[in-house]
Amino acid sequence: MATVPVTSVVPGRHWHRLADGRLQCDICPRFCRLQEGQRGFCFVRARHNDQIVLTTYGRSSGFCVDPIEKKPLNHFLPGTPILSFGTAGCNLACKFCQNWDISKSRQMDTLADAASPEAIARTAHDLGCRSVAFTYNDPVIFFEYAIDVAQACHALGIKTVAVTAGYICPAPRREFYQHMDAANVDLKAFTERFYARLCGGHLQPVLETLAYIYHETPVWLEITTLLIPGENDSDREIEALTQWINEHLGPDVPLHFTAFHPDWKMRDKPPTPPSTLTRARAIAMKNGLRYVYTGNVHDEAGGSTYCHQCGRKIIGRDWYVLTAWHLTDDGRCTFCGTPCAGVFEGPPGDWGPRRLPVRIQRG
Repeated sequence: MATVPVTSVVPGRHWHRLADGRLQCDICPRFCRLQEGQRGFCFVRARHNDQIVLTTYGRSSGFCVDPIEKKPLNHFLPGTPILSFGTAGCNLACKFCQNWDISKSRQMDTLADAASPEAIARTAHDLGCRSVAFTYNDPVIFFEYAIDVAQACHALGIKTVAVTAGYICPAPRREFYQHMDAANVDLKAFTERFYARLCGGHLQPVLETLAYIYHETPVWLEITTLLIPGENDSDREIEALTQWINEHLGPDVPLHFTAFHPDWKMRDKPPTPPSTLTRARAIAMKNGLRYVYTGNVHDEAGGSTYCHQCGRKIIGRDWYVLTAWHLTDDGRCTFCGTPCAGVFEGPPGDWGPRRLPVRIQRG
């Protein structure tokens, strides 16, 4: 049984004691029930000194300034830089994980960088980042650290972004999204079988998170679905997924279909053909979704934004480079005046495709 180091350990929230003496973590629907010294499935939440603790507070697998479009977010402060970081571990077990070296890590030395919430916010501010992203692994499992970073960022006028699988319980979900400005949620598939067999989780909590974010918060929401050949890329499933989004969330939530590449425990699957993404995009738009994108492939047409009223290109994108901009400062089409859904604050940024690794001074 792994021991819990005393460094970087802070008391956790959202847990309770069971009648048999175990402590149950209530952050996510796994509901890990722990004896003293045991870690949860995510590896970073544990029982220590008779309480549930987070063992990775203030520690990160690395910091990097990215284009915000890489999250992916296409309708939230386009063209601007975002300071991105994650920790280690995950509360799902996706066999196709494309960040498995971080999310599946069981080594504390993965967390090579250390930074306080205030240091992260100051660094983002000094580098001219408009926002900070909790990404690479799921911020749900480093709940307390993410919230403290978000509060420090907001004190300096910096926005916060959660890149998440949405696998979280209702009470912590309410608390967590009080501190977020935008989220990209992975809707990994639209069948319970897929979630159970390939993710070790369930579909319904993710759908509940999507509905909660959209209907109960001001958080800007975008959705990503990684299409895996033979697993979740059938016309029938894409029809069902996109119809659900339109019916339960509406036509204005951007949806990103991204290409799978063989990784982690699914190296036997072929990469997703670009034609699959194009087909999925066409189905989604047929079902009423206005902003549908292709990702992980070079497809300027599928990466650009079009006015849903007049059909003109209003944001052109070639990978992470903005090639056209036809929006007013308040986000209206310059050709016909129709509003484009999103968070637009003046002209776009000019960060482009750059990726800038960052080391943060401790403290």
